[in-house]
Amino acid sequence: MTEAFLGGRAPLTEKEARLISPLRLAYVGDAVHELFVRTRLTFDGGKAGAMHRAAVRTVNAAGQAQALERIGLWLTDDERDVVRRGRNAHAHHAPPKHADPADYARATGLEALVGYLYLSGQMERLQALYQMMNEEPAEPPAAMG
Repeated sequence: MTEAFLGGRAPLTEKEARLISPLRLAYVGDAVHELFVRTRLTFDGGKAGAMHRAAVRTVNAAGQAQALERIGLWLTDDERDVVRRGRNAHAHHAPPKHADPADYARATGLEALVGYLYLSGQMERLQALYQMMNEEPAEPPAAMG
């Protein structure tokens, strides 16, 4: 099933995915994040204009930084490392004028994480994190590795 999402390719191993630059992971993660958000909004229902406005509020630097904050305690050490690499990556462009640079960096970290999980075929983990982003669970799980 995952191969269908990856254009017919088998998922990368986690090791192979970690070797991809964080900005390339973020490039894929940005598209995957927007698709997840738009899919959820579609299933939630509503008019197209309202869905678009909700997507814009969610798929921007501030919204993505908040989403990362909500899931931060639930990330594994490897996932935190991917986020750190994405957050610290330096794009060859400035953040958008309306975006706080710190939020923009955290958003890039989230996008890198999403790209990493997607390319390595960890769809169940990706879905679990998206559920946490939307439901804001109260307590982190016991020992996450």
